[in-house]
Amino acid sequence: MNDRVRTGPAISVFGLGYVGCVSAACFADRGFQVLGIDANPTKTEFLRDGKSPVIEEHIGELVNRVVKDGALTVVSDAETAVHQSDISLICVGTPSEPNGELSTVYLRRVSAEIGAALATKTARHTVVFRSTMVPGTCAEVLIPILEETSGKRAGVDFGVCVNPEFLREGTSVWDFNNPPKTVVGSNDPESAEAVMRLYEGLPGPRFAVRLAEAEMIKYVDNSYHALKVAFGNEIGVICRAVGVDSHSVIDVFMADTKLNISAAYLRPGFAFGGSCLPKDLRALVHTARRRDLDTPLLASVLPSNEAHIRRALDLVTGSGRRKVGIFGLSFKAGTDDLRESALVELAERLLGKGYQVKIYDSTVALSRLTGANRDYLAERLPHIERLLTDDIDQVFEHAEVCIAGSGEPAIASAMSKAGPDRLVVDLVRLPDAARRRDDPGYVGISW
Repeated sequence: MNDRVRTGPAISVFGLGYVGCVSAACFADRGFQVLGIDANPTKTEFLRDGKSPVIEEHIGELVNRVVKDGALTVVSDAETAVHQSDISLICVGTPSEPNGELSTVYLRRVSAEIGAALATKTARHTVVFRSTMVPGTCAEVLIPILEETSGKRAGVDFGVCVNPEFLREGTSVWDFNNPPKTVVGSNDPESAEAVMRLYEGLPGPRFAVRLAEAEMIKYVDNSYHALKVAFGNEIGVICRAVGVDSHSVIDVFMADTKLNISAAYLRPGFAFGGSCLPKDLRALVHTARRRDLDTPLLASVLPSNEAHIRRALDLVTGSGRRKVGIFGLSFKAGTDDLRESALVELAERLLGKGYQVKIYDSTVALSRLTGANRDYLAERLPHIERLLTDDIDQVFEHAEVCIAGSGEPAIASAMSKAGPDRLVVDLVRLPDAARRRDDPGYVGISW
């Protein structure tokens, strides 16, 4: 047996399925003393014998080694696990209910067991949820259970963190030691720092965020992964139908790391527009329909964009105010291209509902508009001459509702001066958005 000295906090792992087993073995391999506990006696017997309850490359030999080494042991009750450790990792399952809702039955059960153990423990303990759960579960469901069963206060008498895992089945041991990122959510800096220290020496950026943000991040990751698979598959069936090599096309697509495989276009904001995206999406979806191909993902993109325009409209109509100033009109800041601009569409709908609208855009001059650009504006906003001005103060003074459609400095400055008598509807995330999030005179469309 290896008699190496254990350093750092002892860790108890509740739930020895895929995530729990890999986490327990990898932390033990990193030099921590780890205790594992699971309601399923088959799993615990496997681990006691130095065998992994999950099948994957490297995990079997790793479990065997850390169990023989004494770094990973199995206990049978929550009180022992909590009292003999400093940090508890919760890795129990969160299956789907028949209606798609997340089941928290195992999370609630384990939280009650840990809370009861905390009631008789004097030393500070940190409870860390690694199970995937929807935002709000920790604060609204699990922390109240921990506090009720322990008689103690979270963030004062014990710590609570959310630490999502990014382990892929088949490569989880490698993923644990080479994480794309480390995320710790907490409302308690002391606990967050203690959990972050568990990953010292591992690569990748680190993010200390709020509890709900940490819960949401795993869903964003997995939803995007699913989106990419569906996108690739739909592109593939269209390519096949028109006689194009889909893998050759995607190879070229992926080579573009400036716009395609990148952070470009992913920031939440307002709807897209312009002369390319809507037109090309329509043409591609039409191509699929002509060949009787079902491409629901691609077909839903324009309706999704339309829904975002309706959200902005609802924010204005729900305010009960009739005088609206729109700051920014072109589909992209810094240009005068108005073709299929979502802001033009929003202005048209507000005018159609009888709102008194004035518009400011420093880059749009009617005298310079030509061709399709001018024709589009004339068709959608035929009385634009009465609405559009390059005097930002005039629009600001008119507006009871200020719609920020551009983040250019002059607009950002004007929006920062809006008092409680005005509502700022922010479509671009202005520089002071984070500070104003709870301001009743400010609302962000998706933050």
